[in-house]
Amino acid sequence: MTTVRARSLLLASSAALMCLGTVTGTAAAAPAPDDAGGAFADRNGSALESSTPETRTPPTEAVEQALGQSSTEAAGPDPSEGPTQRTAAAVPSHLDQRTRSTQPVYDYAGAIRESVYVDTTMDTDSDGTNDVIAVDIVRPRETAAAGRKIPVIMDASPYFSCCGRGNEGEKKTYDENGVIQKMPLYYDNYFVPRGYAVVGVDVVGTSRSTGCGDVGGNDEIASVVAVIDWLNGRNTAHTGDGDPVTATWTTGSVGMIGKSYDGTLANGVAATGVEGLKTIVPISAISSWYDYSRSGGVPYSVDYMPWLADYVGHKTPACAAVRADLGEQDDDETGDYTDFWDERDYLKDAGKVKASVFVTHGLSDYNVQTNHFAQWWNELGKNKVPRKIWLGLEDHVDPFEFRRKEWVSELHQWFDFWLQGLQNNVMREPMATVETAPDVWANYTTWPATQKTVPVPLSAGKLGVFGKGSVTITDEPTLTEDDIVATPSEQIAGRQMFLSAPLPAAIRVSGTPTVTLRIKADASTTPVTARLVEYGEAQRYSGSSRTTDSTCEGESVDYDDACYFTVEKQTAKSDHGLVSRGWVDAAHSNSPAKPKPLTPGKWSTVTVPLRAQDEIIPKGRVLGLAVTLSDTEWTTPNETGATIDIDLANSKLNLPITAGKITPPAANATPLEVTINTPTERPNLHDSKN
Repeated sequence: MTTVRARSLLLASSAALMCLGTVTGTAAAAPAPDDAGGAFADRNGSALESSTPETRTPPTEAVEQALGQSSTEAAGPDPSEGPTQRTAAAVPSHLDQRTRSTQPVYDYAGAIRESVYVDTTMDTDSDGTNDVIAVDIVRPRETAAAGRKIPVIMDASPYFSCCGRGNEGEKKTYDENGVIQKMPLYYDNYFVPRGYAVVGVDVVGTSRSTGCGDVGGNDEIASVVAVIDWLNGRNTAHTGDGDPVTATWTTGSVGMIGKSYDGTLANGVAATGVEGLKTIVPISAISSWYDYSRSGGVPYSVDYMPWLADYVGHKTPACAAVRADLGEQDDDETGDYTDFWDERDYLKDAGKVKASVFVTHGLSDYNVQTNHFAQWWNELGKNKVPRKIWLGLEDHVDPFEFRRKEWVSELHQWFDFWLQGLQNNVMREPMATVETAPDVWANYTTWPATQKTVPVPLSAGKLGVFGKGSVTITDEPTLTEDDIVATPSEQIAGRQMFLSAPLPAAIRVSGTPTVTLRIKADASTTPVTARLVEYGEAQRYSGSSRTTDSTCEGESVDYDDACYFTVEKQTAKSDHGLVSRGWVDAAHSNSPAKPKPLTPGKWSTVTVPLRAQDEIIPKGRVLGLAVTLSDTEWTTPNETGATIDIDLANSKLNLPITAGKITPPAANATPLEVTINTPTERPNLHDSKN
């Protein structure tokens, strides 16, 4: 049910960051093309094409148990046999075999609400007692009365009491007996009437769970695995009074969902290969905590891991000691990839993933940057994991906020297929859905559009032509991004800018660009920063803001309504947009774990990884590649002050484009003039308001 009504609200705006997941943006967000339309709908030129991506047959146990028949019968009657003789009583009322979807037939107000504590073998706070994990459950009473087992939709989070979930910061609430009343977000309101249980897990060391969290480490992941094990009869749990409790009401099939930290936990749990986890929906999620805290050895900020642990976790002396240990092990001083970061790197275990994965991410997200979804997506593909992806223009935003009706519908189909065993068409749809302009979406048969990059050569001040000799950059740590992009046709200290001619035809950048530079430095290392900019007048995505209207996605009760404010997308006219950014410490370029210092005065090759992007850049735009050294605005570099020479003949931009070419500007090209309407604002990961 979707109902629109008005609610009054004092509007507020802040950067969209990890802890609270608000939905505003900055003028520096990745741009939206103005008029390219769907001309690059896929690599073959089709604007809308359906395909069958990697698929595994969804679990049919749940639907077979529910229907009391074989999987052949569950697929529907054979038309040649005439009308089915199956009685209506054999089919649970929430399963609509005609539409192959679950229906909202169960009473949400009368749903069973319970809170239990799942046992673990961990003692992370060293108090001599094993930690317990608080688990809150909302499930339909009717299926329990009929003895029908149902699947689980799970949100595991550290934020349920400290910060809240969603754009409105909802927190769990409890009755006088400590039993769950309000479950944050709309999942329970929408899915419980459709024959699902919705489970909210307080990750270890947070909210009503005991112990101390370790920010994405083995303990946090194990605390969620323990709950999935309990749901599958492999672990024990008890009530608040200590009475044993079992999950006999569930099939054991679990789908995890969540944004930011919650989605990160879903990635980490999937990477254990735990039995029973059938699908995950990571929204704006981290795939490697090393890559969240730094880029190729260049820290974004320092002491982030202990700060985050303190922000979400218990304020006890034992947990303070755990947090201090996080600060000792993070190697902010070196930027190295160590065993500490390896423990928090889910990419290396992508081969263990048994669950299907529905990825969604914002292409303007510079909190959890786009390299996270791209590298996770690629690793899953190597393992032939069934995948689907949605990419919006937005920053750190849930698609519930920017494409609500379509998202809820798609999520409904996804869970019905993977958890209820209903053979709908969700896996026959195109694999990728991408927002190509504000509120303009295109479907593609695969992502990225190309696995190859086109080498774009560099010469002094130019893109698209081979150069001779070298150019020099001396570090200017005070340069801001606005300084760097606002004067593309001028020579400024601390920056080398390489410009193209106006594009002769539109191009689609789809994938991960990189910049290869052969450099000679006067120091053993230096940060190297690259920005890919497109210049030209356009109406670009600039963020979003909450309205005073709301829609209701599911059933409501007095203490848990299903109504949420809508969000309005904003655009602004500008003469340039950032396509992608990237940073690397030169010594870490070949290996983040084993840095190799540069030999001053000798040539070496450095690769700067830019952030993944999918953008159609229309005809007539000018591309600019800006190369600088340390970036004290977006990162916190350990080394500054170097001077480098760039060997032009052996340096290039590597651009993943499906068509078109990059040509150099004419000798008499008109200088570009740029206006900064809104100063660029870096996301502050340490701002608790965000």
